[in-house]
Amino acid sequence: MRVELTEVTLEVEDSGGSGPAVLLVHGFPDTHDCWRHQVPALNAAGYRTIAPDLRGFGGSDRPAETAAYAPARSAADLLELLDRLGVGRVHLVGHDWGSGIAQGLAMAAPDRVASLSLLSVGHRGALADAGWEQRSRSWYMLLFQHEGVAEEWLLRDGAAHAREFLTEHPDADEVVERLSEPGALTAALAVYRAGLPPRALFGPEVPLPPLPGPVLGMWSTGDRFLTERAMTGTEKYVAGSWRYERVEGAGHWLQLEAPERVNASLLGFFADHA
Repeated sequence: MRVELTEVTLEVEDSGGSGPAVLLVHGFPDTHDCWRHQVPALNAAGYRTIAPDLRGFGGSDRPAETAAYAPARSAADLLELLDRLGVGRVHLVGHDWGSGIAQGLAMAAPDRVASLSLLSVGHRGALADAGWEQRSRSWYMLLFQHEGVAEEWLLRDGAAHAREFLTEHPDADEVVERLSEPGALTAALAVYRAGLPPRALFGPEVPLPPLPGPVLGMWSTGDRFLTERAMTGTEKYVAGSWRYERVEGAGHWLQLEAPERVNASLLGFFADHA
C-alpha cells in the first residue's frame, strides 16, 4: 500500500495483524522485498511487520534534491509512518543503510523503540574506530559521491561493475534492472551523497550520542564491505544491553542468504525484550 506523508509518499508492506510491531528498514540498493524471508516468520510468531521502501527506493517517491536524502529525513519519514499507522513502540530492525537510519530514529525517539537490531552496519563511531582495513573496504563510498561519474561507471557495459558490486546478492539481476530505470540509480546513491560526504568520512570526528539499548548486532563472515570490528566495536556506543551474533558463511545480505539463522536470532531477541 502507499502511505502519504508530509514530504513523500512511501510504498509499505504492512502485515500480520495487531501483535507487537516490527519495523524493518532496508538498505542500499534494496527495497522492502529484502525482508521477504523475515516477514512470514515474524507474522507466524504473532508479530505485525511494517516494511517500507525508503524514499528514493522501489515504489516510494524520489525527491529531486540530494539534500532530501539526508538520513535524518528518512528517519523522520519512519516516525511519521508509525504515527499514520497508529503504532507506538516497535522492535526496530535495520540492514546496511537501513541500520544507520534506524539508529538515527532510535536516538531521536528512544521511547518508540522496544529493541534495536543492527544487521551488517554498526554505530558510526565503531566504523571510524575500525581503522584502515574498514576504510579500504569503504573505497566505493568516495566513488559514489561523484554524480554522473558513479552512475556511468556502474551501468557501463551492461552494468558490469554494478553486477560485480552485487556479486553475493541473491537478487542481483532484479536489482540491476530496477537501478537501470531512469533516475533510479541517482536517487539510490543520493543517500551516500547526503549522508556520508567526504568530510564525514575523513574529517575530524564528531561526537555522537550512544544508542539506547537493548541492541543486537549481527555481522556475517562473508561481508566484503564491512569488518567484524566495525560491528563489535558498537558495544562501546550502546547505553544499555548489547548482544553480538556472528553469522558464518553468509555475505553482506545475510537476511537473504541465511534467513533461518537471522529469523531465529530476531525472534529470540524480541522475546527477551518484549
